[in-house]
Amino acid sequence: MHSIMGLLFLLIALFAIGMFLLSHLNLSYSQQAMYELRRDQIRDVFITGLVRIDAHQIALERQVATLATIGETFYRLSREQPGSPEAQRQLQAQLEKTLRSRLESEAGVSGAGLWYQPGIVAPAGERYAPYLVKAGVGGPRMQSRSTDFRQTRWFDLTLGRDGARDPASGVPVYWSPVYFDMATERAVLTLAQPVVSAEGELIGVATIDWASDQVVDLVSRMEVTQNSFAFLNDRNNRNLSSLSQNEDPVQEQKLIDAILAANLSGNDAGAPSVSGDSQAPEKRLRTRQLDVGGRLYELYYATTPAGMVYGAGVPTDEIDRVLVPMRDTNYRILLITGSVLLVLSLYLLYRIIQLMRELQASYTDALTGLPNRVRLLRDLQDRQDACLILLDLDRFKEINSLFGNECGDVVLLAVRKHVLLFIRTHSHPFGLPPELYRLSSDEFALLGPGVTESRVRTFTSELIEFLCAQRVTWRQQALSLDTSAGIAFLRESNGDAAPDRLLNQATIAVAQARDQMRQYLFYDQSQEVEKGYEKNLYWARRLKKAIETSALRPYFQPIHDNMKGTFTKYECLVRMEDPGHGVIAAGQFIEVANKLRLNRQITRIMVEKAFAAFATQPYEFSINLSYVDIIDPETLALILEHLRGSNVGERVIFEILESDDIGNYGDVLHFIDKVKSFGCRIAIDDFGTGYSNFSHLRKLNVDFIKIDGSLIRYLAQDHTAFLVTKGIVQFARSMGIKTVAEFVHSEAVQERVVELGIDFSQGEYFGMPAAELLSRDGHFGFIS
Repeated sequence: MHSIMGLLFLLIALFAIGMFLLSHLNLSYSQQAMYELRRDQIRDVFITGLVRIDAHQIALERQVATLATIGETFYRLSREQPGSPEAQRQLQAQLEKTLRSRLESEAGVSGAGLWYQPGIVAPAGERYAPYLVKAGVGGPRMQSRSTDFRQTRWFDLTLGRDGARDPASGVPVYWSPVYFDMATERAVLTLAQPVVSAEGELIGVATIDWASDQVVDLVSRMEVTQNSFAFLNDRNNRNLSSLSQNEDPVQEQKLIDAILAANLSGNDAGAPSVSGDSQAPEKRLRTRQLDVGGRLYELYYATTPAGMVYGAGVPTDEIDRVLVPMRDTNYRILLITGSVLLVLSLYLLYRIIQLMRELQASYTDALTGLPNRVRLLRDLQDRQDACLILLDLDRFKEINSLFGNECGDVVLLAVRKHVLLFIRTHSHPFGLPPELYRLSSDEFALLGPGVTESRVRTFTSELIEFLCAQRVTWRQQALSLDTSAGIAFLRESNGDAAPDRLLNQATIAVAQARDQMRQYLFYDQSQEVEKGYEKNLYWARRLKKAIETSALRPYFQPIHDNMKGTFTKYECLVRMEDPGHGVIAAGQFIEVANKLRLNRQITRIMVEKAFAAFATQPYEFSINLSYVDIIDPETLALILEHLRGSNVGERVIFEILESDDIGNYGDVLHFIDKVKSFGCRIAIDDFGTGYSNFSHLRKLNVDFIKIDGSLIRYLAQDHTAFLVTKGIVQFARSMGIKTVAEFVHSEAVQERVVELGIDFSQGEYFGMPAAELLSRDGHFGFIS
């Protein structure tokens, strides 16, 4: 810091000495050449502004050309795809999404539209013309969708003016003058480009709008002398901007009137763009004298690619004014310059200190004060070998959701405190203490040098046991710090790998540890992407064969009524029966099924076979549906067909996955209304795994919630899981919703379930999924 200050002061001293010497040498030259220098300055400033406006207008033309290309592309897609209404709606939705994305990404554009001819990207005889405008807060909104472009104001001012040109004649872009759009209540300029097919047929017009307030912002305030000004006129010789640096409104109006009276524009409104043939700014520059109220101005102006006139004016008396001789004021100038430099140096020093603090903050987590993810990746760049231990708190999202963010912050600070305490008070294998980082949400990381796996295993095991033994008290509630860990090593052999690769490997190890219900796991370097591809291909073949040979069938898991003490319901779960491998659970192949889009076909198979299995049985039965199944017309039609053709509606329960990303609650509510008219009931499955639990209950008219096994399986030993589950049960009871506990695997867990007042239990303790139903005496009875 001191060296920086010394360097700044040295530069100031050298600059002051140089200024003193140069002031004497340049004094006479300045007095003789100031007039020409002033003119050159005005010319340079003007050309800079002209180039900026040229570039912006050319950029707008390129944007509308890109939009026209998009329009022609979607026209070709509409011809290549089947002409069904559903396909056309999907194509229109994709086009509107693309149009919205383009509008959001272009800061200088206030509106965009693709105005198709009838029957293009739309059913025969119908017109599709999406037009979006920026509407301040909330992003772009759809202004119109089916307006005939020949009935618009912009068409009269561009393509349609005076009977104009053939829109498909190949002229790239047409500019309109400024006009007031009654539909959007804005003053805008419109750029229009015909959209022509490969056969030369006009299929529509692409347009973008340039709002007048954006035009005003574009014309920068040019200050060459005290009374200089800048202006921009459109094709119709209308002024689009306020004059620069003019504080006298009367004088400003006089200047505007004089400029308009000079009629500097020489272009016809509605003329096409000529940006491709535009001359260099220096060649387009024109000058003339302008008399305003007896005061002469030297006017600099030029035509832009859009036919507008950009100009600047400077009073001739200010150009001709010779600088006051500098000899008598030289020392005063040096004093002022020195003072300014001193202030600037102090300001620069302040900014340097501030930037150093900001740089430090960018590498630090605001809550815990620990180094963050950015700092971790930066530190990994300098490592040839390293050991990364990723710590991830279990059920942190549930704690945060149930008790609030303030409680979550207290838990995170407690983790920081106890990990640092463990490092200080326990032995570790790294030599120097490992560095602790706080990554995103509930993730922490320890980074040390690469050591043997056995030593890291001991250290990690002791650390996790230490954390699990700690308790955080929040408003008289004891919360545990249960943690899972993933460990990855960076060796010299792969030291040239990307810094985030080690972090990704540790993240994979954490996920695998949780899947296998282990406290920690080491990342297996032998795992390769190709093996995953081979596995996916293997299951894809087996799954398709199972569908073809009818090897997929429902297995039934009993659901125990805790009030009646007997089995009253069954959940239908898909299984694959393979002569060589036995019964295969859905977890082995459902991910591949989703990727191959076979999940809806599997659901329809389950619906067929489940309804057939319970047609003559007295039990209630549930079928799992995803959001994709619910919005699938074929699946809905199949379900309604079976409900109409049987008398089992009051015994059917449809389970909707809570973790699914429901895109449109209207579709889900439509499905629920349809099936409930037959007496069916609705359950939310895996409740407690996502962020929107209670939001789902408010929006959906559900009858049951099935509390996820990630909470139930720990009820007997984890007080935090007990508290979270208790909150869910109380909330459900207040809304009149029945509760089902999943993954009840032991008597101890069942006792806690009963203690919480949960209505139903399901899990290994009562029975695993089987091909047969339990009879009344608890034995299996065959179902054909």
